[in-house]
Amino acid sequence: MNLRKATFAILVLCILGAGSASAQATLRGTVYDIEGKPFPGVKVIIRSNDTGTVYEVATDAKGEYLQAGLRGGNYTLVFRVKDQDLLTQPIRIPGSGEFKFDANFKELLAAELENIKKQEAEQKKFETMKAAFDAGAVALEQAKQLRNRAANAPAAERGELQSQLNQLVQSAISNFEQARQVAGETDRNLHLIYAKLGESYEVAGRHEEAIAAYQKAVELKPTESGYYNNLGNTLAKAGRIDEARVAYQKSAELNPTRAAEAWMNLGVVLWQNYRYEEAIEPLQKSLELNPQNAQAWYVLGASLVGLMQFKQEGDKNIPILRPGTVEAYQKCIEVDPNGPFAAQARQALAELEAIGVGISTKVNVKKKKG
Repeated sequence: MNLRKATFAILVLCILGAGSASAQATLRGTVYDIEGKPFPGVKVIIRSNDTGTVYEVATDAKGEYLQAGLRGGNYTLVFRVKDQDLLTQPIRIPGSGEFKFDANFKELLAAELENIKKQEAEQKKFETMKAAFDAGAVALEQAKQLRNRAANAPAAERGELQSQLNQLVQSAISNFEQARQVAGETDRNLHLIYAKLGESYEVAGRHEEAIAAYQKAVELKPTESGYYNNLGNTLAKAGRIDEARVAYQKSAELNPTRAAEAWMNLGVVLWQNYRYEEAIEPLQKSLELNPQNAQAWYVLGASLVGLMQFKQEGDKNIPILRPGTVEAYQKCIEVDPNGPFAAQARQALAELEAIGVGISTKVNVKKKKG
């Protein structure tokens, strides 16, 4: 009795297993044309991605198609009319039962037309933004050139040059603001626009607005070292020295190949604000990376002079120089004998000699081979 029950149970399991293995699904659907009407005569190709098996059916007068005997799995549907594939659609069909997929070309066409409209609108938006950006860039470059002219112009000409400069800068700002508004908050070019706005505000002397623009640029692209360097320059002009230090340090950290510039800028800012002791380290870091920078050598010498002390000997005050002061000036002259900083270094050495520092201030400049 037990043996007969066991045999019966095994047979039941085998039958159930066989039934499960041969489970099949049916795919059906309706195809509609671009007017939303049933689309007869459409070839529907059903390709199994798992086995490579291909089935082909055609829609009837009602636009309907039907394919039975499908195993569950991943398929690709292709809707073809007169050898032209109108739609390719990946689907997953369950292991049994009926699966329905309709293709409405009226809806698909509407969606495609909407997509084309969006693309055209985006292209027009980009072209408008680019035109404003390019116009701003031209005005900004002209303003920079005019600023340099105004700085060296006779006093009688400066008023007119300044008026022209103001107009150019305002034109640059207006164009970059227009580009920013057109671009929107998610445009990938937005950081460039804010950076140029920062430059424009800086040329205009509107430092707080320039700082805000640069801060937005670094927020959008925190890996751009140049933005931090420009931010540091503008923070320094606004008197926010400690914040400028942080910006310069970040610039040097992000781009070691241009770290010498960032460290020198920090040193110059600290020197200009009479923070001589603090200026020495960044200047030395800059010169380690680029020992051919005459300006950095000059500012290092000037910072060391700022730390010069005196001792009283009888009725005389004897100057005591920090080590390396004279050598910094001499190096400045050596690396660029005919440059503007060399002239200032020679004058500084002459003044040191005049007050009797007790150190030879002669400079040996190597002659270039002809």
